[in-house]
Amino acid sequence: MQQNTTITVADGKRVYPLDALRGFAILAMVLSGTISYKILPHWMYHAQEPPPTHTFHPHLSGLTWVDVVFPLFLFSMGSAIPLALSHRVTQGFNTKQIILHILKRGFLLGTFAIFLQHIRPFTINQNPTTQTWWIALLGFLILFCMFVRLPVKVKLKRYTRWITLIGTLAAIIFVSLVRYSDGRGFSLSRSDIILIVLTNMAVFGSLIWFFTKNNLLLRVGLLGVLIALRLSATVKGSWIAVLSSASPIPWIFQIDYLKYLFIVIPGTIAGDSILVWQQASLINEGDEELKLSWDKLRFYSIITLMLLICLVLLIGLQARWVWQTTLIIGLLCSSSWFLFINPVHQTEKLLKSFYQWSVYWLLLGLLFEPFEGGIKKDPSTLSYFFVTTAIALLLLITFIILIDIFKQQRNLQLFIENGQNPMIPYVAFANLVWPILHLTQIEPFILEYTKTPLPGFLKGVIYTLSIAYIVSLFTKLKLFWKT
Repeated sequence: MQQNTTITVADGKRVYPLDALRGFAILAMVLSGTISYKILPHWMYHAQEPPPTHTFHPHLSGLTWVDVVFPLFLFSMGSAIPLALSHRVTQGFNTKQIILHILKRGFLLGTFAIFLQHIRPFTINQNPTTQTWWIALLGFLILFCMFVRLPVKVKLKRYTRWITLIGTLAAIIFVSLVRYSDGRGFSLSRSDIILIVLTNMAVFGSLIWFFTKNNLLLRVGLLGVLIALRLSATVKGSWIAVLSSASPIPWIFQIDYLKYLFIVIPGTIAGDSILVWQQASLINEGDEELKLSWDKLRFYSIITLMLLICLVLLIGLQARWVWQTTLIIGLLCSSSWFLFINPVHQTEKLLKSFYQWSVYWLLLGLLFEPFEGGIKKDPSTLSYFFVTTAIALLLLITFIILIDIFKQQRNLQLFIENGQNPMIPYVAFANLVWPILHLTQIEPFILEYTKTPLPGFLKGVIYTLSIAYIVSLFTKLKLFWKT
């Protein structure tokens, strides 16, 4: 199996559409966790945890926007892997150094995941007190010291290591002293499951890309291997089933986590295309003759149809109109195909490539839909992985047009800045905004007036915007959390 796709390297410039997609995903994740429970329509929550009880129903199929936000983040992570590692390749890092870098990143993310769960308010105390909220705030400050990366021009840059050391020592002291509701103290098994999954994907996704960076067919072929492992693991008593349920370090790695490579590997393929696009843009920079060949109406039509496809998928699959949704999606994709013909400009070629891949992943996802009892987030189905991957690509196409064609970066800056600093918004509500609201006695007042659907939704919007602007300030000050 040989298809050499030599990856060229750009100069490390930010890819703002990718930042915007990541920021959109993390803020949507914050919104989904801050809207009022029990009172909103079922499609405002996870498909398998409908209101009013939000009891988990593993056999309930469907797809809501809440189910899509984590795959969007995973896809963004996968797309960023080629951009980050290729920069190190061009700097002359050897294989050993790159592997050590990948493992170091996994260690940092794993540490973040474990410590974060130890400072969550409801982990410390299921009935939080004033002391609990102060401890949660202290935890945010410790995380800040542990992971902050100061801007290069700041005079205190030389003290970054000392700040990190102080934060690490404070974290060690913290977990040594705190006792939790189960009577235990520090535990490796007490961790944030989303970040543990991201840790595994950062390590395995990076290794896979690095060793297949010039062989796209091999990387795509690994998806077939993953499907084979997944199907064989369902056979009770088989050696693959036994292997799948075993792990020497279950607190950080389980074979089941590898299923998310169904999203991350397609993300790395998109990342390769972005690399080629960046390189071509640098080569053609200043070339007046190479202009966009598609007019504005075509770009507006593309955005409209990309968003319409996403909307039809969410409505149709949640309502369980499966064959009707598949038929409509087929018609929409066929209609959209004509919008991507005859690309001349490098951006147009990138959009066409992304669209072709999105149709392919969408075809796989819809054909797998009847399998495993219909599309579900948990236990995740093959349909879920491929459909959400397609949605991620369709949204990325939209962001590329808005930012690189229509020059709307300023209007999307809030998404971009949150996407450049994603760990802070992930932590900020539970360990910064929420404690402040409780310590100032504002939270009970808010809850009293948000018991109906519209106020309950607006509460989530206001909380999310508050966090978004806090993170935007951190980003403007170039205070990034390195993981």
